[in-house]
Amino acid sequence: MASQEGGKVLLHLYKRLLRSSASYPSKNRWGIYESIREEFRENIHLDPNEDVTKKKIAVAYKGLSQLRMYEQHSLGGKENPNWSVTLEQNPMPKPPPKKE
Repeated sequence: MASQEGGKVLLHLYKRLLRSSASYPSKNRWGIYESIREEFRENIHLDPNEDVTKKKIAVAYKGLSQLRMYEQHSLGGKENPNWSVTLEQNPMPKPPPKKE
């Protein structure tokens, strides 16, 4: 039961990430979208209770908060064309090297 609830939370996170990346104002928006899909597919088998997985989930939430800064309603809508976004100096940790 707990793993089903955890799975629902992660599915919700996944959908929110995809929606936010689809509206992200960048030429690479669809590259970001595809990398989110790929990352979730690669890690679908991980146990949500392991430390490594918890770190990945924390990074996903951090990325979501950064993507959401660029959504229209967060920027004041179309009525307010003057906006700014402030990011952290090192917002995302470097991923570990892939094992071959």
